[in-house]
Amino acid sequence: MTRTITRATAVGWIVVAVSAVLYWLAARDFDAGRGDFFYLADAFLHGRAWLSFRPGPNDVIISGARFYVPFAPFPAIALMPVVAILGAVGADEVESGINALLAAAGVGLCWMLLGRIGVRALRDRFALTVLFGFSTQILWVTTRGGVWHTGHLIATILTFVCLIELWGRRRAWWIGLVAGAAFLTRAPLAFALPFYALLLTDVRWPMAWRPPWPIPWRTWMWLVLGFLPSIVVFLAYNEVRFGTPFESGYALATLPGFLEVQREQGLFALVHVPMNLDYFLVHLPYYIPRPPFFRPDGLGLSVLITSPGLLFAVRASWRDPRSWWLLGATILVLIPTLLYYGGGWLQYGYRYFLDSVPFVIALCGLAAVREGRIGRGWLALIAFGTIVMAIGVYWAYNL
Repeated sequence: MTRTITRATAVGWIVVAVSAVLYWLAARDFDAGRGDFFYLADAFLHGRAWLSFRPGPNDVIISGARFYVPFAPFPAIALMPVVAILGAVGADEVESGINALLAAAGVGLCWMLLGRIGVRALRDRFALTVLFGFSTQILWVTTRGGVWHTGHLIATILTFVCLIELWGRRRAWWIGLVAGAAFLTRAPLAFALPFYALLLTDVRWPMAWRPPWPIPWRTWMWLVLGFLPSIVVFLAYNEVRFGTPFESGYALATLPGFLEVQREQGLFALVHVPMNLDYFLVHLPYYIPRPPFFRPDGLGLSVLITSPGLLFAVRASWRDPRSWWLLGATILVLIPTLLYYGGGWLQYGYRYFLDSVPFVIALCGLAAVREGRIGRGWLALIAFGTIVMAIGVYWAYNL
């Protein structure tokens, strides 16, 4: 048993190291020009919540001589040690390397989660880790970089930490604390909290409805207490910036004209759902008469093309309530972005789905445990998605 664990750990570290190199090679020549989180981290280190310069034409809030970053603050908090050492400009200059390390950390946590879930065959763990790291928008957001994408990398790390804990020591206060940090990184992840609570019930009844008695009120209390500091930080941060705890800044950010029109229909509204569902499930590239023979338009690309291997999740055991809780988290976390005006562009795929991807990967892990071995057809779908996303690196530089 010791030999198996040691081998799995060694392979995991190799996968992480190779992933970091591949991510850096993909991203090293791309300059997003928007290292807002590094400069916000520097502002925090100097006791400010605002920047002294305008970081770009859009996605910035202007108030006199102060410029506010509309995005949630935890990535800047997490990057404060890096900025303290390298400085904001220095960190910005090596953003591709920092993002490569963040993405590789997510890959490592994916590997660890699959082991905790019970995926013993290294071939299957490797295949599902490749599915996460190189057949989802993780590769795209790492390559493109910038304030819009770094948050996705950090949020994914935090979600994996929560799931690893749920298949590990199951400390409710820790899960709440990390889930709160995820909320302060990508707000839709707050909707995963009820499903963390349900996963903590550790019920093993079939899915003919029976309530999970006894309800673990004490455990749930610790989960909520762990999450509460993030609510306090969120409200206080808004109060400091805008004089009210209920203004996040997303409604105030500068936008290009066509997005301004969409936001006027509502920051969150049903009218945006058809657009987002199109970008997520239906949107296709168009043919060009030269390699690679297709061109995306940057608005979106169907997940069935970029990440068809995620469909392996349907093979999870649906008599296991954990499968339903993971599916519930997948859907509920996705709903706010389907209602959101922004659409997520410029993107290759639907990057907002990254908020849900760790839950789908956990479902894939449960499917691998149930099946005993991932079949060749599923491996072919993972390989296909990996090729599609690899071509996306080319389009990251040429759209």
